[in-house]
Amino acid sequence: MSSARRTDQRPAAAHVADSHDLIRVHGARENNLKDVSIEIPKRRLTVFTGVSGSGKSSLVFNTIAAESQRLINETYSAFVQGFMPTLARPEVDVLDGLTTAIIVDQQRMGADPRSTVGTATDANAMLRILFSRLGDPHIGPPSAYSFNTASVRASGAITVERGNKKAVKATYERTGGMCANCEGRGQVSDIDLSQLYDDSKSLAEGAFTIPGWKSDSQWTVQVYAQSGFVDPDKPIREYTKKELRDFLYGEPVKVKVNGVNLTYEGLIPKIQKSFLSKDKEAMQPHIRAFVERAVTFTTCPECDGTRLSEGARSSRIGKVSIADACAMEIRDLAEWVRGLDEPSVAPLLTALRDTLDSFVEIGLGYLSLDRPAGTLSGGEAQRVKMIRHLGSSLTDTTYVFDEPTIGLHPHDIQRMNDLLLRLRDKGNTVLVVEHKPETIAIADHVVDLGPGAGTAGGTVCFEGTVEGLRAGGTVTGRHLDDRATLKETVRKPTGTLEIRDATTHNLQGVDVDVPLGVLCVVTGVAGSGKSSLIHGSVPAGAGADVVSVDQSPIKGSRRSNPATYTGLLDPIRKAFAKANGVKPALFSANSEGACPTCNGAGVIYTDLAMMAGVATPCEDCEGKRFQPSVLEYHLGGRDISEVLAMSVARAEEFFGGGQARIPAAHKILERLADVGLGYLTLGQPLTTLSGGERQRLKLATHMGDKGGVYVLDEPTTGLHLADVEQLLGLLDRLVDAGKSVIVIEHHQAVMAHADWIIDLGPGAGHDGGRIVFEGTPADLVADRSTLTGEHLAAYVGG
Repeated sequence: MSSARRTDQRPAAAHVADSHDLIRVHGARENNLKDVSIEIPKRRLTVFTGVSGSGKSSLVFNTIAAESQRLINETYSAFVQGFMPTLARPEVDVLDGLTTAIIVDQQRMGADPRSTVGTATDANAMLRILFSRLGDPHIGPPSAYSFNTASVRASGAITVERGNKKAVKATYERTGGMCANCEGRGQVSDIDLSQLYDDSKSLAEGAFTIPGWKSDSQWTVQVYAQSGFVDPDKPIREYTKKELRDFLYGEPVKVKVNGVNLTYEGLIPKIQKSFLSKDKEAMQPHIRAFVERAVTFTTCPECDGTRLSEGARSSRIGKVSIADACAMEIRDLAEWVRGLDEPSVAPLLTALRDTLDSFVEIGLGYLSLDRPAGTLSGGEAQRVKMIRHLGSSLTDTTYVFDEPTIGLHPHDIQRMNDLLLRLRDKGNTVLVVEHKPETIAIADHVVDLGPGAGTAGGTVCFEGTVEGLRAGGTVTGRHLDDRATLKETVRKPTGTLEIRDATTHNLQGVDVDVPLGVLCVVTGVAGSGKSSLIHGSVPAGAGADVVSVDQSPIKGSRRSNPATYTGLLDPIRKAFAKANGVKPALFSANSEGACPTCNGAGVIYTDLAMMAGVATPCEDCEGKRFQPSVLEYHLGGRDISEVLAMSVARAEEFFGGGQARIPAAHKILERLADVGLGYLTLGQPLTTLSGGERQRLKLATHMGDKGGVYVLDEPTTGLHLADVEQLLGLLDRLVDAGKSVIVIEHHQAVMAHADWIIDLGPGAGHDGGRIVFEGTPADLVADRSTLTGEHLAAYVGG
């Protein structure tokens, strides 16, 4: 074999194709960005920092990643684009040097009861093929092992149009793996009749206990009382079988009540249509509480919660059925798959092993494939989405991550950092929005946005290396090396909440006394059982006195804003109405006061099919959302649109005294300011808020609740280093006001500030679920017997 020798030893001139090594952004104005222009190096790890609301997501997700996806979508045919989400071009002058963007965000996975970790990652698809090839007895193709596929049988005549037309008898059969009883959900719902009525009373005595059904004059109650199907003066428990059947399950029929024709139907279908067909999150709190009381979900007795038919459960490889495989912890399943030696399916086994090993590598080996996708935390969901990218052969792509360390113990953050660096080293551009100093420290390039949040942010304060950031004097640079110190004295508990023999999920008969009247932090590696212990045991032990602020997303359309979500708009509307002698409904952009042209949206949306829709400000109301006549009414010299355009801080001052003094509104505004949201405008759509802002908005709303025990699930999520101090002050104020605060948290600053720490572990999944430490932070640091103790000691310099 010969090779050509190069005789010219001069260095070759750089190829023009190698000159495109930057992503250039010029004049970005999305959301609060103020003509931002930056250059981001390709094939490097760039971290975007800045306080919550400073514009990081607007730049990374809404500008760079959004434009990359839009350009890729435009390469498809118009027909295909019609089935894809339509994306508008971001507000930016120039975007140059973009590569294909893969977005791995914190959006929760769909809470559909049929979606599991296995179905979301294709691991189930590979397992189904495996069992259809090796399962004994053989029951059919891969669909026979799928809980989302029902068995179908049909027969009849078909006409074959070939030569002489003639009818041919044909049968069709498809074997599915769905449990027929629960339809593949694993649970069956039941309505608790004792929550609907008091059977010792008659209808005339007010037997119904359904919200809004108390009054005798209420039409719905009258329909049952005057229907003729039941005796309104007889206690329900004395009904005959026929009366009870008609009362509970009667078919819809027309009846005459007080001379008016109305429809009578049984109580159960009536409740299902009135309450259970609606989104629970959209209900009023007292209605939602009723539904949660009245409807019980129990494990399906036929499939024992596996979702699978008897046939699918009976087919086994060795002694393991597909239901057993999906119920195993993924690291145990990986070991089982590794033990299979079957040359006929060798490529499938290799692919399945790689997928399962990726779970373990990313720190999710404690999950099982049958875990419902809707129960994953934001951090877990983000890491599950990373699975499919870890073994990818793609290079020169842009990976965009949104706080990938959320929900990770300090011990696990190093593993996540290694993964980010591995993606970079394969020749990819990695863009990360992050607050944790451990991840900022590994960046090749840092972009710091700010200086403040909302209208006070949206500019680039610093671009360069991590060392340059430390010396740069920005808010992030100053706080990068912040370390909380251990408290000299801790509060004494005023009581204890006893939890005994807790066995939810992976908890192994845990007994623990949670101190009350203090700041108690529950910590441990991801998957050690923290949420199972607190969310599974505390509300049950403390009754209705518990206020739980979790990480579930805020439901809200672009018509929802901080004023509507917190209930702030109600006292403001009433004050406007009283001052002007008109109806409060006039001061709602979703009711009578709405501009008729845009229906109170402030913009006109034009749908352009597969092209991105266009939103133009309404010409009649000029984007103010209200009728002109409504804007003539004033309170304290301001109309309602001017009030909604105020920031929380400005509104707090406005409603705190003078003509516009509204104590109820002022109290809500104080709470919003307390959680660090003073910069938000009252009318800002909820859809434009960042993840951290939404969680703090939820916290501010619940601070008005009368509960004595506050349970907070990772309140530092989305918080900048500088904001953590403010959060600690807020937690202190809650405790000093006589509340008990229980925080599930990984952030060492919160641990150091605690009065008491409960550490779970030592590992995740079946290696966790035990209490490995109880005591003060100082004792934990001195002890250093757990992973948390080691990391906290290193953090405080102990």
